[in-house]
Amino acid sequence: MAIVVEAKARGVDVTCETCPHYLVLTEEDVVRIGAAAKCSPPIRNADEREALWSALACSDLDFIASDHSPAPWSMKESPDFFRIWGGIAGCQTTLGLLLEEVYAQRNVSLSKLSTWIARAPTDRFRLLRKGRLEIGADADLGLIDLSTTSVLGAEDLRYRHRISPFLGRTLRGHVRRTMVRGRTVFADGRMLATGGGRFVRPLGRVAR
Repeated sequence: MAIVVEAKARGVDVTCETCPHYLVLTEEDVVRIGAAAKCSPPIRNADEREALWSALACSDLDFIASDHSPAPWSMKESPDFFRIWGGIAGCQTTLGLLLEEVYAQRNVSLSKLSTWIARAPTDRFRLLRKGRLEIGADADLGLIDLSTTSVLGAEDLRYRHRISPFLGRTLRGHVRRTMVRGRTVFADGRMLATGGGRFVRPLGRVAR
């Protein structure tokens, strides 16, 4: 973080991101959970976790990215912890974790959260029709019931390898509907469309 902050002060065009597991877990959790929580760089202590939250608050950290580094159990089992695959599959749990931790527990606004996970990344990569609610944008929307919580079980995971350090953890929000470019692709627990993706080119540089 210190290197990034110093580079930004010199005008270097650089950004820095973090992932949900670094914001919600500590090294004590790694000891308790075991191989499912091993990742690289490793999860740190509670003071380092809080330092990341402070860096987000003052924009030294630019955004929060989901992680997806899956592995079968055969790569997560070894008597030598250093030989175990270091990676976390986290794309499915990112939103629920952050809604619980950021919105419910830390009382951070939904506007700030949406900036960290949607607006800031799309600004950085100049995808100017994405990550925003405004005329001319692509109408990529998620309608979420924020009053709903659930406890994550292995049976809830849609990964091929149902491994997660967040099993047993409370997630907030129930996705009622998902829209891509104004078209409903998911509603009431069912996928309503397949395919339809297309390559999106950057549109121009965003002023920083």
